[in-house]
Amino acid sequence: MPKAADAFLRSPGYTAMKFPSTFKFGWSQAGFQSEMGTPGSEDPNTDWYVWVHDPENIMAGLVSGDLPENGPGYWGNYKAFHDAAQRMGLKIARLNTEWSRLFPSRMPKSLGAGTEEDLRALDKAADGQAVAHYREIFSELKSRGMYFILNLYHWPLPLWLHDPISVRKGNLKGKATGWLNHDIVEEFARYAAYVAWKFDDLADEYSTMNEPNVVFGIGFGQVKSGFPPAYLSLEALKTARKNIIEAHARAYDAIKAVSKKPVGVIYANSAFTPFTPQDERAVEAAEFADRWSFFDAIIKGNLDGENREDLKGKLDWIGVNYYTRVMVQNAGNGYRGIPGYGFACEHNSVSLAGRPTSDFGWEFYPEGLYDILIKYTKRYGLPIYVTENGIADEADYQRPYYLVSHIYQVGKAIQDGANVKGYLHWSLADNYEWASGFTPRFGLLKVDYSSKKLYWRPSAFVYKEIAENQEIPEEVEHLNSVPPLKGLHRRKGERDARPMKEAHPPFSGLTPMRERLGARAHSILTKIKIRFQPSP
Repeated sequence: MPKAADAFLRSPGYTAMKFPSTFKFGWSQAGFQSEMGTPGSEDPNTDWYVWVHDPENIMAGLVSGDLPENGPGYWGNYKAFHDAAQRMGLKIARLNTEWSRLFPSRMPKSLGAGTEEDLRALDKAADGQAVAHYREIFSELKSRGMYFILNLYHWPLPLWLHDPISVRKGNLKGKATGWLNHDIVEEFARYAAYVAWKFDDLADEYSTMNEPNVVFGIGFGQVKSGFPPAYLSLEALKTARKNIIEAHARAYDAIKAVSKKPVGVIYANSAFTPFTPQDERAVEAAEFADRWSFFDAIIKGNLDGENREDLKGKLDWIGVNYYTRVMVQNAGNGYRGIPGYGFACEHNSVSLAGRPTSDFGWEFYPEGLYDILIKYTKRYGLPIYVTENGIADEADYQRPYYLVSHIYQVGKAIQDGANVKGYLHWSLADNYEWASGFTPRFGLLKVDYSSKKLYWRPSAFVYKEIAENQEIPEEVEHLNSVPPLKGLHRRKGERDARPMKEAHPPFSGLTPMRERLGARAHSILTKIKIRFQPSP
């Protein structure tokens, strides 16, 4: 039976953007954002659960007041999600276990991360029902022929590790201070080893963490974004960052002690673009502070100028999360972000470059994904997955354009030498967007939160065409362009402040609520006096 796109006549002369037969299209999803919503699915033992329920956070507007227990209900309704993904032609999924579900109470004293003795002790302490239910979910996914990336950490920590309200109020000492307590490094490694030990027969690859730079950058820097613990301290930011880097390396070792599967890390990326041609130095400074300094630590063993052999070579692949850009300008020896572009725009408006913005106020900028993929390839040469890419667009007006234009940039990067193995859209269905609650809609599938029913948006059918055909077929190629701006607004009196002309035709010739660091917060790392210099 011919595939859907074969039913249409092709225009002579059109060359489709084709993807290798081994390339996989799929989706990414987070436990806390998607699991809750059906009876018995609640997970109250996390810092994030306590955080979004806290009356003071709600009163201050740090969080929306929406509650995750009213979410899409993947924990009890996972087969409906998998049915839709299979019908869509998807072949890969990135899901995670929640540390707090497996270990709602403190783990027993360590007997050595990854050792048989420690694994047996952890198995006795783990919540057996949670382990069994995750096996049920993952087994059902695998029964459909899905390739499975098992992620270990997507932001929530067990309460016994992190009391976010206490830390927000200034208690930076004690056991429950999260990433500020170095003990978490060993605990995370033990948890990672246990997950690999229990699920290695189902996982194809592992990721230790999703967007660790958001955890330390927003949690201790851009505190108005509503991420726990919202404690403003550059010193605390540095401590959390160092502990997270070490935790990744120790988790890598612990997983490798029980598994031969590839281990990566998933990172939040912005494409840094210069405000003028004279601002290329700002781009280099931003990329190093925000991106290369982290990866140089776990690949080259260079932690902010210190040689750390115990961190070197602790990565097999790189997960690239990308949504939009940050416009930067030289500022002394560092850089500063320019508002009106990238993440720093108004909701459903037009950026200063004349680009549309999303329901979240994030600028439409597909060519930034190509830039990031090529730069990772040139610097490290490791395999890459695009592990998140998507748009908050309840009306599903921009999403079809967003999908096609960003997937095109992935194909272009592959043609130019990037070893990109898959594209995982964020996300399959609407979910709980952290501090922003249920208002932002990132799903290919619309969720009716009262009935938990999933409805296909038009963009889901576009993605189906691409996934089933391993190409951008001619019938959707016209979506490789900037969406028409009708219906969007500029700020009153707004003019294009960018000195260089932006391109607005189709992109064929152009070279994280999911809060990101944002234009201002991206400069935080240049202010914390880390001893590093950009290097090639």
